[in-house]
Amino acid sequence: MDAIVKTAGNKNNCTFCGVFRRQALDRGAMMLKVDKIVTGHNADDIAETVIMNVLRGDISRLSRCTAITTASEGMLPRCKPLKYTYEKEIVMYAYFKKLDYFSTECIYSPNAYRGFARAYIKDLEIIRPSSIIDIIHSGESLAIKKQIKLPVQRTCSRCHFMSSQPVCKACVLLEGLNKGVPRLGIGKTHKERRKMEEKLSALKVETAGDNGCCQTSDSCCGGSTPNMVNGQCNGTEQEKKGDGDTCINSTIDADRHSLAHSHTHLSNTINQQVSL
Repeated sequence: MDAIVKTAGNKNNCTFCGVFRRQALDRGAMMLKVDKIVTGHNADDIAETVIMNVLRGDISRLSRCTAITTASEGMLPRCKPLKYTYEKEIVMYAYFKKLDYFSTECIYSPNAYRGFARAYIKDLEIIRPSSIIDIIHSGESLAIKKQIKLPVQRTCSRCHFMSSQPVCKACVLLEGLNKGVPRLGIGKTHKERRKMEEKLSALKVETAGDNGCCQTSDSCCGGSTPNMVNGQCNGTEQEKKGDGDTCINSTIDADRHSLAHSHTHLSNTINQQVSL
């Protein structure tokens, strides 16, 4: 995670950690040939997830985040037996039974989106102690209209693990890290496309400024080969005045050719990094 944070920044760390951790569980379970994955998600975790999915408008995850067991055909089922158990109850049990448990938070979690949902729920608990269970029951009672199309669980075309898209989130994030675009798999891809287009525009301006007269065309200055001083035309007065239009037109054509080449190169780069 230290290397990822160094590349991606302090935001969206939980996205990388959560996606890679879940796939690591799947990979480990398949290596051990187990038939079920059991996680320690408690009532606090599920209530936070419900709030996060509501705020993000993530209907597909909202419909399954409160289920004790989730499974797709051909995939390992996951179950959460501690769904209705409060976090503080688990800590008290581990403390009195003298069990080892982690009592410190991840150093990157203060910047995570989940932290705001957790703080909100803790404030609700002060007003209404049953708010955590109430939120879970609300999530269980939510119904989705029949005409709403939800993503179908499938397998990733690259790694062949569970995914709701042709290419799973883990592969997208990994590709972004390898290509130096860590935010490629986070949020909307059009933001990264816009950044690449801004780089394209900047390169166009730079290319247009670097191309000088008489450097790219033999037809410049009447077709003769003029003297060059610091990249500028140093032909005779007749060459400069009489055929000035030819010189300017040749330079414009050269600039257009150079810009078209730059546009094609960067367009290919955009398509490789954004189209998945």
